[in-house]
Amino acid sequence: MSQILNRLPDKYGQNILCSYQNRTSTVQIIRITNIPHWYFERVVFPGELLLFEALAEAVLEIYQSDDMREILGDRFLCDWLKVHHTAYVAT
Repeated sequence: MSQILNRLPDKYGQNILCSYQNRTSTVQIIRITNIPHWYFERVVFPGELLLFEALAEAVLEIYQSDDMREILGDRFLCDWLKVHHTAYVAT
């Protein structure tokens, strides 16, 4: 099941399916803030895999908490997080 809570405005056109997995032992907050008129933020628990739609040029920022302050851990271009899928044909 897909939940799209912060749908991209239609004027942006083609979006891609992306995935991100929290491979740490701490809760992370992920954000996309570089797309005008669109803001994306989610909490990702340890081990959780998140699928989301975004523009290829969107930048995913990963934040972790360290003693009451938020630290930017990494930044990824969503094009790098694109889900590559192939059709499965039963033989």
